Formats: sequence, structure tokens, C-alpha cells
Amino acid sequence: MGIYIFISVLVIIACILQIMIVLVQNSKGGGLAANFTSAGQTMGVRKTADFLEKATWTLAGSILLLCVVATASIPRGTIAQRSRIENQIQNAVDPNAVPTLPTAVPTETPSTSTEGQQTQQPQQQQPKQPQK
Repeated sequence: MGIYIFISVLVIIACILQIMIVLVQNSKGGGLAANFTSAGQTMGVRKTADFLEKATWTLAGSILLLCVVATASIPRGTIAQRSRIENQIQNAVDPNAVPTLPTAVPTETPSTSTEGQQTQQPQQQQPKQPQK
């Protein structure tokens, strides 16, 4: 789990750097690189533009690589920690199985004697009171 978080942080940092480098560039050559036009500079406009272009491509490649590595290092749960969808799939009923219908169970009715008195009385269960 720790390596996944570390790689995710690296991806976020690389994305922020990529955004900053792209914002510094100007497609017409008038971005931040245009400020370095002094003759005494060792890094001129052309070299700055080349550096920014190489940095853009390098960061894009590193983001791609880090995303692939992050995908490979996603922590996997054990069998006991399956997702809800996997649990539903495992507990699904076979659609080809023949359904079984519940059968009616005859209930006992209290029998009465000829005198009109009941010989058996059904026992009534009283609901339990919740304990506090």
C-alpha cells in the first residue's frame, strides 16, 4: 500500500511540473523564453525553448511510466475482502436450475370432542419484552 501512495504522489508532482512548464512556453516564441535575449547569456532563446520542449516530453513520458507502475502496484484485497459485485456473482443462483416451490405443510387444528370442548389447545407464545 505504501508504494502505491508514493507513486501516486510522484504522479501528482510530475503533473504539476508539466502544467508549469507548458504555461511557461509560448507557441510563438514569446513566452518566458523571450526574456532571455541578452547577448551575454549562455542560454539563449533557442536553447531555453529546446530545454522546455525536452522537459515537456520527459515529464509526459515519466507520467505515463508512473501511471503504468501505479496500476501494477494497486493493493489487492484478500479473498475475504472481495467487492460486493464479486460476492453477488459468487452467491448467484444458477439460471438453468429448476426452481423448487415451497410445499404446503398441513397445520394441526384443535380437535373438538362431541361435547364441544377442545381436547387440545394450541399454546400461545407471548412476545418477549426487550431487556434494558
